[in-house]
Amino acid sequence: MSTWAILIVSGVLTYLTRLSFFWLLERWKPSPFVQQALRFVPPAVFAGIVAPELLFRGGNLHLALDNLRLLSGLAAIAVAFYTRNAVLTIFLGMAVLLALQILF
Repeated sequence: MSTWAILIVSGVLTYLTRLSFFWLLERWKPSPFVQQALRFVPPAVFAGIVAPELLFRGGNLHLALDNLRLLSGLAAIAVAFYTRNAVLTIFLGMAVLLALQILF
């Protein structure tokens, strides 16, 4: 099978998979309990992606002051808590990380 055929088939299958959720939600209304539980999925996935990057170095837990990612992550958490602005949180978290990397 050629590379282009694989790319096209993969794209179509991805599109159909995503479309199936819209089709499913038109025909099935989840219960309030399920709706409330689904609201926690994005934060849980985000935490599962971000936490290892902030807390681990080389496969070991690293909670020292020389963990610049953890320090910038804590700054980003503070910005997110006080501003509730995702763009500002990302921008300032990255700026703090860059500044710490330049300083140390």
